[in-house]
Amino acid sequence: MFSTSFVRIAVAGLAICAALAPPPATAQGTNWPTKPVKLVVPFPPGGSVDPLARLLAVRLSESMGQQFIVENKPGASGSIGTAFVAKSAPDGYNFIVVFDTHAVNPTLIPNMPFDTLKDLAPIMLVGTAPMAVATNPAKPYKTFADVTNAAKAKPDTISYGTVGNGSLGHLTMTLVQQAGGFKVIHVPYGQVDLAVGSVAVLAQHVRSGKLRAIAVTGDKRSHTMPDVPALSEQGFPGFSALAWWGVLAPAGTPKPILDKFHAELVKALNLPDLRKTLTEQLGMDLVVSTPDGLQKFIAAEVARWGKVVRDNNIRAD
Repeated sequence: MFSTSFVRIAVAGLAICAALAPPPATAQGTNWPTKPVKLVVPFPPGGSVDPLARLLAVRLSESMGQQFIVENKPGASGSIGTAFVAKSAPDGYNFIVVFDTHAVNPTLIPNMPFDTLKDLAPIMLVGTAPMAVATNPAKPYKTFADVTNAAKAKPDTISYGTVGNGSLGHLTMTLVQQAGGFKVIHVPYGQVDLAVGSVAVLAQHVRSGKLRAIAVTGDKRSHTMPDVPALSEQGFPGFSALAWWGVLAPAGTPKPILDKFHAELVKALNLPDLRKTLTEQLGMDLVVSTPDGLQKFIAAEVARWGKVVRDNNIRAD
């Protein structure tokens, strides 16, 4: 039989252990954040990911009462900054804002130091946007059919440019060539007949008259270029290739923190001024998905573009 004094000591010991134990997950979510939060951008300043992260950081700082700091960690098509976050402590103080390269890198870049689908916790697919195919107005191509017909008549005489080997523009044109039975030359840098890039970037040159847009790569027209037909209207029914932006955290981040951050992102993205900026300046179609929606989207993109990379033996620059 235990003595009364032993029971008192045991109870006191249990109380001390309880006091020293980490707070439950619900408390972690309720109190978070208690210090500045880092939003990592795995690209240099500029582009589209950096302004998105900075716009979100301002709204989140105002809403949550803690500073959200954007930190650029560029390199290796976004994989260096993503690896940093994947290996960070899962405590809710490091997040990553990724671009469409996130789903191509697992196949394009050998021996990445993290698993794209296992080492990061999905939070939200913020939005998507088609790319545009444009040409110099002095060129004879007024529709995408003009390009395919000319390329079939004289293969490998028409060139197109993108931001680099393995980019979404490169992979998209690879798929389109296979579907349409024509051949054009990929020239990542230099003078080209066609440019394949962001609707937001190319739209300003189209409006100025320096370029003529002949197609967008979504399954419907872009609100940024409403007069430009989609590839799905020009002999490629159902075809869609979209740039996209998402937010993730290190795997193992407590669910209450992820839930709270998701709710704050939803709140920020419902602000009319932010929605207007993202849709007009970045050409984005806002999605504002659930975490599960982002995870399924990334898995599908990894499978789709990974096959294109493997089948065509595409290598990074």
